[in-house]
Amino acid sequence: MGYTITEKILKSHAIGTKDIKPGDFIRARVDLCLGNDITSPIAIKEFKEMGKKKVFNQKRIALVPDHFLPAKDMKSANQAKILKDFAEEFGIENYFELGEMGVEHALIPERGLVLPGDLMIGADSHTCTHGALGAFATGMGSTDLAFAMAFGECWIIVPETIKIVFTGKPRKWVGGKDLILHVISDLGVSGAHYRALEFTGDTLDYLSMDDRFTMCNMAIEAGAKNGIIAPDKITEKYVKAAIRKYKPSRKAYKLEKSDKDAVYSEVREYNVSKLEPVVAAPNLPSNGKPVSELKDVRVDQVVIGSCTNGRISDLKQAAAVLKNKKVNTGTRLVVIPATQDIYLEAVKEGYAETFVRSGGVFCTPSCGPCLGGHMGVLAEGEVAIATTNRNFVGRMGHPKSFVYLANPAIAAASAIKGSIAHPSDL
Repeated sequence: MGYTITEKILKSHAIGTKDIKPGDFIRARVDLCLGNDITSPIAIKEFKEMGKKKVFNQKRIALVPDHFLPAKDMKSANQAKILKDFAEEFGIENYFELGEMGVEHALIPERGLVLPGDLMIGADSHTCTHGALGAFATGMGSTDLAFAMAFGECWIIVPETIKIVFTGKPRKWVGGKDLILHVISDLGVSGAHYRALEFTGDTLDYLSMDDRFTMCNMAIEAGAKNGIIAPDKITEKYVKAAIRKYKPSRKAYKLEKSDKDAVYSEVREYNVSKLEPVVAAPNLPSNGKPVSELKDVRVDQVVIGSCTNGRISDLKQAAAVLKNKKVNTGTRLVVIPATQDIYLEAVKEGYAETFVRSGGVFCTPSCGPCLGGHMGVLAEGEVAIATTNRNFVGRMGHPKSFVYLANPAIAAASAIKGSIAHPSDL
């Protein structure tokens, strides 16, 4: 019996066993552990209570204060300071201060810190983003992060795998966000509970790394333990470019793929050639509908950014829609690039100017309002359409506000019209 890509990576990292199967509770070696300014302070407290005098590896820990930097108040400033002080005390190599930090799940792969074949954990549920590189990446709690920082290990139950097969060429304005929203709408928010979502099929040949990151990012919205895509030429090109530019301490990686006789708990196939852009209505990511069914829903705010859709191709797509047009009166447009590199490229390519001249604002890299943080929190009764990943009650502000999820082109078109729209409506 063969192994899935997820099982292969876990098998190669398992400690004290030579074979594994779904359901096994294993101890595994960690290649990289990640924390942010919300989760790391708790982990740091737990770490210090262990009495440890050093971390397991100063190069294998990444701390990214991305949720509330620049600090919005004294509490958030203190959260960031805890990370900074810990990084200085324990010599953490990959601590990213304001001015070089970005949204963690865009910054880490951009810097080449997670590689194909890795096992990565992060004290953030969207750590599954990194599975787009052909790594096993999953979110865990702050106490798990503390243990990993101390010992370089974690405990995992080997998940079963659902195989998602995409076929067909996506239509214009349809990308990774639409594919994953379509899948979540089919599976439901718990349909992949503690299982791996393995994305395959010829459609992947048409998808950039940015699209793939988006898809794996939202695997958690179906309850998955991890999302993963077997690495190919597109993956290798991205990885080699990151290594060449940033020269991370680790450069060796392993390209894994599922065996032909691997066993899946379920296989689902989707022909995306006729798929419309998908919009998830409040208050669940699984409440996806074709954009044509939601037109004319008035929006007060549009947010383009986050660990889901704040990469350069996302900004390029939004700028193409907004070029030489104006944001509708009464609608706010907030654009947040995911990293400093993306910020600079958006300025160089003229996208930033497009956003500002259209009547929007172009902000510093941050998670921003995605989790109700800052730079765009919603008031009571307000409606937003966003390229973020969650639209739960109160997610972006007031419990009586409403969030729709969409791809960057739909978000940009909606900013111009003042209501949910497709670019062709303009």
